[in-house]
Amino acid sequence: MSAEPVAQEQVTHEQVRSSPAAGGARVRVCGVRHHGPGSARAVLAALESLQPDVVLLEGPADADPLVALAGAADMEPPVALLAHVTGEPRTSAFWPFAVFSPEWQALRWAVLHGVPVRFCDLPAAAVLAMRDDGSGTGEPEGAESGGAEPGPGREDGEPPRGDGEEHGDDGPRDGAAPGTAELLRADPLAALAAAAGYDDPERWWDDVVESRLDAPAPFDVITDAMAAVREHAPALPAAEEERETRREAHMRQVLRAVLKEGAQRVAVVCGAWHAPALSGKLPPAAADARTLRGLPRRRVSLTWVPWTHSRLAAASGYGAGVDSPGWYHHLFTSPDEPVTRWLIAVAGVLRAEDLPVSTASVIEAVRLADALAVMRGRPLAGLAEVTEATRAVLCEGDESALHLVTRRLVVGEALGRVPAETPAVPLDSDLRATAKALRLKLDPLERTLELDLRKDTDLARSRLLHRLALLGVDWGRAAASLTRSTGTFRETWQLVWRPELAVDVIEASVWGTTVEAAATARAVERAGEATLPQLTALVERCLLAGLPQALPPVLRALDVRAAADADVEHLMTALPPLVRAHRYSDVRRTGSGDLAQVADALLVRVCAALPAAVVSLDDDAARDLRRAVDAVHEAVGLWEDPRGSRLWSATLAGLVAVEPGRQGPPGLLAGRIVRLLRDSGDLPAAEAARRLGFTLSRGTPAPAAAGWVEGFLGSGGGTVLVHDEDLLALLDAWVCSLPEREFTDVLPLLRRTFGGFAAPERRALGDALRRGSGARRGEGRSAGVDEERAAPALRTAAMLLGVPA
Repeated sequence: MSAEPVAQEQVTHEQVRSSPAAGGARVRVCGVRHHGPGSARAVLAALESLQPDVVLLEGPADADPLVALAGAADMEPPVALLAHVTGEPRTSAFWPFAVFSPEWQALRWAVLHGVPVRFCDLPAAAVLAMRDDGSGTGEPEGAESGGAEPGPGREDGEPPRGDGEEHGDDGPRDGAAPGTAELLRADPLAALAAAAGYDDPERWWDDVVESRLDAPAPFDVITDAMAAVREHAPALPAAEEERETRREAHMRQVLRAVLKEGAQRVAVVCGAWHAPALSGKLPPAAADARTLRGLPRRRVSLTWVPWTHSRLAAASGYGAGVDSPGWYHHLFTSPDEPVTRWLIAVAGVLRAEDLPVSTASVIEAVRLADALAVMRGRPLAGLAEVTEATRAVLCEGDESALHLVTRRLVVGEALGRVPAETPAVPLDSDLRATAKALRLKLDPLERTLELDLRKDTDLARSRLLHRLALLGVDWGRAAASLTRSTGTFRETWQLVWRPELAVDVIEASVWGTTVEAAATARAVERAGEATLPQLTALVERCLLAGLPQALPPVLRALDVRAAADADVEHLMTALPPLVRAHRYSDVRRTGSGDLAQVADALLVRVCAALPAAVVSLDDDAARDLRRAVDAVHEAVGLWEDPRGSRLWSATLAGLVAVEPGRQGPPGLLAGRIVRLLRDSGDLPAAEAARRLGFTLSRGTPAPAAAGWVEGFLGSGGGTVLVHDEDLLALLDAWVCSLPEREFTDVLPLLRRTFGGFAAPERRALGDALRRGSGARRGEGRSAGVDEERAAPALRTAAMLLGVPA
């Protein structure tokens, strides 16, 4: 087959094929490429020519009640049909449509012209049921699996690459040179392209169909070519072959029903692979009826949901995806001067990023793209040509700028809209109404949202996003700084709306009809199965989300779990979130009087259980408990409760009290506790230095002493040593006194300790050690200081401070 006869084939009204089974009724089968702008234009031309009585579309047959919504003024592609098993939203599938999808244009044409339109593929009820029982897994090529991370639209071995779908790297471009039989089944377009003398199936399809701006697609020739491909294609595995047979049997049954109802002119828009099965004389209906007998079904719900161009892209994993949805949208919506208009848009994107692009550069890029098309024998410059022109002229070889153009324009991130009357679960309606009231746009582009919780609108936005996060609808992601905050007036969110979140909303609808009610019910349900640390984190999330109705049952569960949990580390892990939640209540104007009582009881349990928990710990357990002690100490300081502070300080002091015959905590933990007591003022600095000196005496093994030093100097210990030269001298003397073998043993511990200091702290320590070395040599600490010259500065400082000179 050569490309020229195909490209020049003209299809007229008189060439419409007749179906003998229909008594002379004319059936026009339009085999298309899913999401192809050339196919979409050709389908519109064929519909205008035929003026059919009925239009049949490849799509789930049980979606017919949703057809009328396609004509709504506020229906804006890209959109998708969403089908999910009733009561099991995770078992779902999508059928996406873009403006440039042939099926969408046929659907809109039929609705706007008052022509009956029906979907003819297997019902979604059967598609999802077959996935469950394994009898032919996967979805039709127009479908995409549902779930949190939607998978590809086709499963292993899905044949209909010949539907005109975009090809991945498994085609001839990977250089694998598959056999002819395998290529016919895996990529029939590649086989047709090879027969026409093309080494790239995408370029062949573009030349034959997509770039034909002045003539309809050669549907009859494509059907004949696909018939030849199907005749020589190898068989599929049994389950997949059964599914394909059922699909085409169902399409023929719907076509027979339409013809039986008296339709005289029928237009069928389907993937090119299926065109031969629906053209010409139909086989006996009895055979198709037997094929469909016993078809499994599930109870499903269907609706329209917004979609995005990025989810139409093949890179997203969508089986019928295209590489360049933004480019295809441009080709369909800008049939006149598409190359010029495209490169003007490219210049706009680059200029928006403050990159210099002149009008003369755009003109040169247009000329280069046209020249490349002529050199390659193409009727019109395609994406490859305009991309090379963009790289060479507008981006000057800068791949990062070209990547920006690809992301913004070639793929694009357009988000569709569906009418308000579209069937939706009440939770989804409440979410959209609340987002609209709070001026939050469901945008597919990631953006940063800064919130000031002192403002009513921002506080309401924060609560909505936290409630959705509690429900598993991850529209917003809190900035990392929020999780470390001890209670501020600021929050930072990264917002991006992904189409598959529609499934998450449906799944969350089992908890309630409004976002607040659903989040409350979900929190109460989680409380029944959560561990103690999870419960305290849940309390914090309830306060962040503003769920006062959820707090009482969650707090009761927390109190019961804390009384029964004997693991002191669990108790210590549970306390900081409670204290943070109590602190947040001031910022968020949420009543939390019960939190103080629960936190107080929890602290009492921690102080009672901690002395027994610090005995006989190995190194790893000591490190874990040290982190827990740090967290509780920080929480007690944040709490600002005098009674709790005294109780905690007394407990820490008792842990490191020196008593004959009493085994204390390991050195790592003991050193940390002494440091915490010193910093809080509960232990004099001189006493802390005395204990350090006692630890560094010859009677203490070097590894134990190094562990004590690591605990004492961790988290800011460098600053302590810089400002307390007595401690530094004591530590320096101990290190210098170590025998070579012991020094080698403790060196890794000391490196880990001092390696954690900031670079300025290490420099300051080095200077202090040099000064200390000079003092030991008799130079004195004031060496190099001219006291007579320093006297005026000292008098001035004393006057400013109001102290005697």
